[in-house]
Amino acid sequence: MSCLRIRGDDLWVEDTDPGADRETILFSHGLLWSSEMFADQIASLKSEYRCVAWDHRGQGRSASSSLPAIDMDSLTLDALSIMDRLRIPAAHFVGLRLGGFAGLRAAPRFPPPPTPLALLPPPPGPEPRGNLPKYRVLGFVARHLGVQHTVDAVMPVMFGKTFLTDPNLQAKRAEWRGRLAASRDDIWRALAGVLERPGIEHELPNICCPTLVLVGDEDKATPPAKAEQIALGIPGARLELVSGAGHTSSVEQPERVTALLSEFLKQQVRQRD
Repeated sequence: MSCLRIRGDDLWVEDTDPGADRETILFSHGLLWSSEMFADQIASLKSEYRCVAWDHRGQGRSASSSLPAIDMDSLTLDALSIMDRLRIPAAHFVGLRLGGFAGLRAAPRFPPPPTPLALLPPPPGPEPRGNLPKYRVLGFVARHLGVQHTVDAVMPVMFGKTFLTDPNLQAKRAEWRGRLAASRDDIWRALAGVLERPGIEHELPNICCPTLVLVGDEDKATPPAKAEQIALGIPGARLELVSGAGHTSSVEQPERVTALLSEFLKQQVRQRD
């Protein structure tokens, strides 16, 4: 793990097998979190793949950004620049919501794309207008009062009912609640980029790599019906429902998500060979 100078800023990058000549998975995390949200998947898959994960600019352990809104194109170019810097010619791409925005843009715009593409689904359209007022209020509170004052409002958006109520998950719930409360106050810049993003629905038919769309059956931020629309828009995409998970399925149901990713990637290798 180290900081790499990527497009003028220091980004925190984890590379489980630097320089290895084997298939690579890129892990691109969601808003408010860091690459730690894929810790379980990386721990399980690193024996078979080179796993590369990074904290997006202005988030986690990466440097702060001076951008008033960290736009989706910047995140996409960061991902491609990391591949170039680490001399990775092609990679499987796993992106959760914010991280998936980068995958949706990289796949049709920069051939050869990262392939296959696994999305824990980012909607291709702009943020629904009805969401903007409440999310802008949350951004204002985070910026001026601190992220800790938004935790009660954000937890039900990020996690499903099972994770929030299961008594057996109390310790894990407290851990992630604490991580959310400790988020950087300048996270508003990343939030602004998400809220201001333009839609790219028209680009979905141009995604030619095998694509897996995973969605939690308790996801309120991107409900299963919206995930189905994403899968229908990408030629040949496959949709899988993760039971007992909300928006942060890699944390809520780590074993199930890892199993689905592993099976999907192995299937692509078999078909290619």
